[in-house]
Amino acid sequence: MMNIKAISVNVGKALLVSALFMFLSMAVSVIYGRDEAFGPLLISFIITLIFGAFPFIFVRGRQSLSLKDGFLTIVFSWILSFVFGMLPYVLYGGEFTLINAWFESVSGYTTTGSTILNDIEALPKSLLFWRSSTHYIGGLGVVVFLLLVMPDASPYRLKLTNMEMSTLSKEGYRYKSSKVVRIITVVYASLTLATFLALWVAGMPLFDAVNHAFSIAATGGFSTRNLSVGAFGSDAINLVVLFFMALCAMHFGLIYAVFATRSLKPFKNTVTKYYFGSIAVMTLIIMFSLMRDGGYESWGRALMDSSFTVVSYMSTAGFAICDNALWPWLAGIVLIFASIQCGCAGSTTGGIKVDRLLIAFKAVSNEVKHRLHPSAVSQTHLSGQHLADSAVSAVLMYIVVYLIVVFISVIAVMLCGCEATEAVSGVIASVGSVGPGLGEVGCMDNYSSQPAMAKFIYAFDMFLGRVEIYPVLVAISMIFRRHR
Repeated sequence: MMNIKAISVNVGKALLVSALFMFLSMAVSVIYGRDEAFGPLLISFIITLIFGAFPFIFVRGRQSLSLKDGFLTIVFSWILSFVFGMLPYVLYGGEFTLINAWFESVSGYTTTGSTILNDIEALPKSLLFWRSSTHYIGGLGVVVFLLLVMPDASPYRLKLTNMEMSTLSKEGYRYKSSKVVRIITVVYASLTLATFLALWVAGMPLFDAVNHAFSIAATGGFSTRNLSVGAFGSDAINLVVLFFMALCAMHFGLIYAVFATRSLKPFKNTVTKYYFGSIAVMTLIIMFSLMRDGGYESWGRALMDSSFTVVSYMSTAGFAICDNALWPWLAGIVLIFASIQCGCAGSTTGGIKVDRLLIAFKAVSNEVKHRLHPSAVSQTHLSGQHLADSAVSAVLMYIVVYLIVVFISVIAVMLCGCEATEAVSGVIASVGSVGPGLGEVGCMDNYSSQPAMAKFIYAFDMFLGRVEIYPVLVAISMIFRRHR
């Protein structure tokens, strides 16, 4: 049996987080002269606050949380955050039809960064701040925000921490659950502050710097400008964004360890080397492709555009400084691979993740060795640690499930009438939380022209990718079993 009281209380706490950021968005509206989004934000704040606080009126005392309740808490916290998060868009109107508002809300909370807006700069500043806030909430994680308000001795804390974080990401934390939550929060907040200050010093206006810092730390992609980061026309800003996108896509535990030990030694591991090595290889391939077939005449410009775009796709931040719609197909194929692989476990990125692909490569290599030498003992190691066969099998199974989701989604989107380029790249970008794809959904375009049903499929893929598929499958399985 589900403990509805425990689930509702914890989901209510997650909604109160959204209500808090709606209130902050209202404050932004007041600062800029009570712009036209103040009313929609006020109404949304009141509704979200009421629904978030409602369970506390009827639920008294501490409620026990089972494994099943934990999964349902995670799934419902995300879904209801999407629902209440779309209220400011729906009430504001404009380009925000019901499906567009849903798409924008899901894209924000899942830190995907896809948008349906054709004119971002036409939005009031308070609504732009709310868009960036959904990134910030989703980047840290709806459930991690929830964990912050739980007492250290809470019986929920360890269960929810273990469920919200993937098995791979937990490998970087050798602490109690309360310590893990604090580490994630401190690193996240520190990266946000450092990004904001660096952008401001580089010449980005204050309001834009705050919003872009939210998006970069969350590896989201929502910008305050129609031309994304390219609108500022500054190589200094480009380099700051490039650096922090790459940094925020790394394991937060490693970043914490570097500052705790005051040494770069934690970065000297197989995963980090592969991460930066793959960025370098993909950048070089695209750079030479642009010089040969892309119409570029400057090696410096080709290097800047290729490196920024590769890191943007791999970190799932999705920012842009150039239009890749006319790039050669070789560059497009490389970006698709970057969208599948993405960043490291333990970060805010999506995708299969560097760690899993590296484990898969090593597992294949071991299998080949075993075929050549059947009597030899072959084990899979990662960064000097032995991986149990069960861990390797779990990684390979996740990759298979991930690719199955992509395959089914591509077929579904194409049945909606979308072209192959947009369907394949859009689905991969959605499941990987990358944002931009190729063609009409490229980094300088948006998803406004996609059919309504396709937008719904993209949004569902964003959700699956953000929670790493299994919690949703478990919740669906539990609901159907209960129904039967």
